[in-house]
Amino acid sequence: MDPLSNEIKILIIDTLNLEGMTPEEIDTEAALFGDGLGLDSIDALELGLALKNKYGVVLSAESEEMRQHFYSVATLVRFINQKLK
Repeated sequence: MDPLSNEIKILIIDTLNLEGMTPEEIDTEAALFGDGLGLDSIDALELGLALKNKYGVVLSAESEEMRQHFYSVATLVRFINQKLK
């Protein structure tokens, strides 16, 4: 597993208090919202703040592009890698 993917999965678990869940249980390509992991808009805000604090990336909830970045762990990894370069 890609180290950044694993870090983000752990961040999701810790930030959203998904007790009993392991990083291996989160599919890197699966949707984080709706039918995927089942996160909601409040989770998105909490996760966005955690990503900002950990990686220094600024996220705008109003942007359609941001919704695409938040689709899955894989899309978040690509977004963060892009911003850290």
